Amino acid sequence: MAAESLRVIIAALLGNTLIAITKFVAAFLTGSSAMLSEGIHSLVDTGNQILMLHGLRQARKPPDERFPFGHGKEIYFWSFVVAILIFALGGGISIYEGIQHLRHPRHIENPLINYGVLGLAILFEGSAWLFAFRTFRRSKGRWSYLEAVHRGKDPSLFVVLFEDSAALLGLLVALAGIGLSQGTGVLIFDGIASVLIGLILVGTAIWLAWETKGLLIGESANRPVVEGIRAILESCPEIEHVNEVLTMHMGPDYILVNISVDFRDDLPVGDIERTIADIDDRIRQRFPRVKRIFIEAEAWRRQSAGPGQTA
Repeated sequence: MAAESLRVIIAALLGNTLIAITKFVAAFLTGSSAMLSEGIHSLVDTGNQILMLHGLRQARKPPDERFPFGHGKEIYFWSFVVAILIFALGGGISIYEGIQHLRHPRHIENPLINYGVLGLAILFEGSAWLFAFRTFRRSKGRWSYLEAVHRGKDPSLFVVLFEDSAALLGLLVALAGIGLSQGTGVLIFDGIASVLIGLILVGTAIWLAWETKGLLIGESANRPVVEGIRAILESCPEIEHVNEVLTMHMGPDYILVNISVDFRDDLPVGDIERTIADIDDRIRQRFPRVKRIFIEAEAWRRQSAGPGQTA
């Protein structure tokens, strides 16, 4: 999964760097507000990909005394930072630039330059989007696309896909704004396009922030994993009752599991130790993403069911 994420991010980084340069040159030559907003958009996307690469690198750092469970959540933190940057820089500056252009409209010079740049940008951005989409489709399995975003534990994949989708939509809006301004002579269409691009980025940022929030706080493993662990526990004749199965993703490929079970009262200590070792092996073999398992022997107390509990 990490290798796929890395390839998707690098492809997006290379594409956005080239696109940002061409957009800024076109905006300087033509004076188009929409093109300037698109340049800002691509520049923010380029910075975001650099942050995502940094997050992936940090997440691979081994556990240490200060971070005994590793640094896997670094990718969640930097994904959240990316969402904030898209909102503040990409969306905010584009809306501001659009409003300024609405207040003081300017003629677009050499519009053919804009059309050429936008055409190339759509080609490059579309290629990056297709690569990200195919990778995301392979990783989502049997889930629907929305389910895969909501349940996915590797935000680097859907962050890039969201960015590229917003970029393609923004390019189409910019193309429409410039075309309408030139075709009708109504200069405010260019400014309106810039505002719309900003709103697209703001909406994308809010959705990204919402999806990464749970991962950053400490989201549990998906239900099939939790139910599979519980099934392994319930199949052990040495266990009278499964009290709790608590899980948390410490990173895309790192699940922490905390288990509370009631062992049979007549079970010798040696048999309990062997049972715990067997449970540990079976869980790790079935779910390779489970890296740490803590099993607590605790008498079952009938109580109201809470998260991960059964009454």
